[in-house]
Amino acid sequence: MHDFENLIRAMPDFPQPGVVFRDVTPLLADAGAFARCIDALAAPWLGEGVRAVCGIESRGFIFGAALAQKLNAGFVPLRKPGKLPPPVVGVDYALEYGHDRLEVRADALARGERALLVDDVLATGGTLAAAQALLDRLGVELVGAGVVIELEALGGRARWKGATPLHALLRY
Repeated sequence: MHDFENLIRAMPDFPQPGVVFRDVTPLLADAGAFARCIDALAAPWLGEGVRAVCGIESRGFIFGAALAQKLNAGFVPLRKPGKLPPPVVGVDYALEYGHDRLEVRADALARGERALLVDDVLATGGTLAAAQALLDRLGVELVGAGVVIELEALGGRARWKGATPLHALLRY
C-alpha cells in the first residue's frame, strides 16, 4: 500500500446508485502525497527514454503533466473532440453507454517517438485502449501506460493490447 492511498475517498452511489466513485481530489490537495504519487508513477519508467507523456482528458492531464516534468519529457494532451485546433488525428471508440472520440494534434508526436500513456483510473478499459490505438495509428513507440487506480472488478486490463507494460499504483 502507498502512503497516499488513505487520501482517496470512496464515494458510494456517485454518480449513480451502485457505483463507488474513487475521488482523487484530496490526494491532489496534499502537496507531499501528490509528489509521492508522481514519484511512484514515474518509478517504472525512469531510464526508459520516455520523450512524451500522453495524458488522457481530463484527470490524466493533472497526473500526466506532473509525470512529464518528473521524467524530463514533454506533455501531450489526448482530448475529446473539438478541443484542439486542426489538424488532428482521432480514434472513435465504444463505451458501455455510447460512443466517444479521442484526438491529438497531428504534429504533437513524431513517428517512432517513445511515449507513455497516463490516466487517473482504469475502469472498463475503453478509453485507455482507444488511446493505445491512437498512438499506434501515429506510429509512436508506446513504452507503456500508468494509472493511479485500477478497478479490477470491471476488467479493463483485458482490453490492453500486447505485451506493453501497464502499471497501476492502487487496485480496488
